Amino acid sequence: MATHLDLEEQEQIAQLKHFWSQWGTLITLVLTLALGSFAAWNGWQLWQQRQAAQAAGLAQAVSQAIESQDQTRIDQALADLQAQYGKTIQASQAALQVAKAAHHSQQPQAAKAALQWVSEHAQDKGYQDTAKLRLAALLIDEQDLDGAARLLQTGFSAPFQALAADRLGDVLQLQGKTQEAIAAYQQAWQQLDERLQYRAVVGYKLNALGVRTSTAG
Repeated sequence: MATHLDLEEQEQIAQLKHFWSQWGTLITLVLTLALGSFAAWNGWQLWQQRQAAQAAGLAQAVSQAIESQDQTRIDQALADLQAQYGKTIQASQAALQVAKAAHHSQQPQAAKAALQWVSEHAQDKGYQDTAKLRLAALLIDEQDLDGAARLLQTGFSAPFQALAADRLGDVLQLQGKTQEAIAAYQQAWQQLDERLQYRAVVGYKLNALGVRTSTAG
């Protein structure tokens, strides 16, 4: 004969079966999605770490090739890094490093190619802007003032806008466009923090063009 406890247990089991028949599929689906998302997130993190480690290895190969001044190795290591891990920060850093070394060794075309790649492919806007400023400087050295001006008038992120405006002022002054140069220098002056020494340099340029810095800001 069933006891009172047996009847309670049977009732609880019946309620549990009813609950599970009504909600079991949904609960299973939610748990599956949650566990799947967690596994996917962990997998993505591991993949990112592996990518960064492998990219760092190729970036080190680029640095070593630069130190040994082996142009063939430089080109190969950088090409491999760009092809396999072009979206990593290491690829942008290595390309900027190659550009600097190429400039110092009087290889402007190699320097320009590396900077152009960073300006077009770097995932970080700061690296893109750095590359564009350095590329503009090379174009100025080559007297490609129109090319430098066009590059400096492309979009720059806020931290680089004053630097781009100042360099554009230099280009416009070389082109004999004095009023446009003044406008560019004034833009740089207004955007630069007054505590920065670089702001004084822009002020000297304005003063040389007959503009008081007290009225330029």
